[in-house]
Amino acid sequence: MKVVIYSRVSTITQDYKRQTDELMEYARKMGFEVIGTFEEKISGGKNNEDRPKLMAMINYIKENSVDKVLCWELSRIGRNTIEVLKTIKLLNDNCISLFIKNYNIETLNDKCEINALSQFMIQILTSVSEMEKTTIRQRVKSGYDSFRKNGGKVGRKEGFRKDDEALLTEHKDIVKLLKQDFSVRKVMKLTDKSSGTVQKIKRLLAEA
Repeated sequence: MKVVIYSRVSTITQDYKRQTDELMEYARKMGFEVIGTFEEKISGGKNNEDRPKLMAMINYIKENSVDKVLCWELSRIGRNTIEVLKTIKLLNDNCISLFIKNYNIETLNDKCEINALSQFMIQILTSVSEMEKTTIRQRVKSGYDSFRKNGGKVGRKEGFRKDDEALLTEHKDIVKLLKQDFSVRKVMKLTDKSSGTVQKIKRLLAEA
């Protein structure tokens, strides 16, 4: 059986190695042939089209004979319910099962038929994941608003300036994409960082 692995983390400081290693070990135990591995560091809340490695995987499975996609956790496929279901439908339409390791569930059975119970669980899990993301965002915003109302100031202290080299190191994801000639707007989408930050890094690279 030919399979591909998809791993994702949300930020540049996180590492997807553990996900990939566990899935590789699972594939070895099951006797699967891993013919592709797709890993990325990007927010799961983004649209599928704004996630390069996910799109690369989708294009790959359309052009190659793949039986199954392995992922460590459903939220690794995404935290946007509509986008996750779109991905699963595309896999189903191509008779490719999605295996979610932490729940040990698959979207299709051996006859390429939709597993109704798995489909039901996936819809619930993606909805809960999206709700959690929204709740966290609302709590953070509420905390900032409360802090400001009580006289607090958000942002860097006056006169604070990071060393240019440290700034480039901190935003290695932006540097990498800019060096690949991605536009400022595209880099903003892929890294979830502000226009000001991306423009600053672009200016530093031009001066280097």
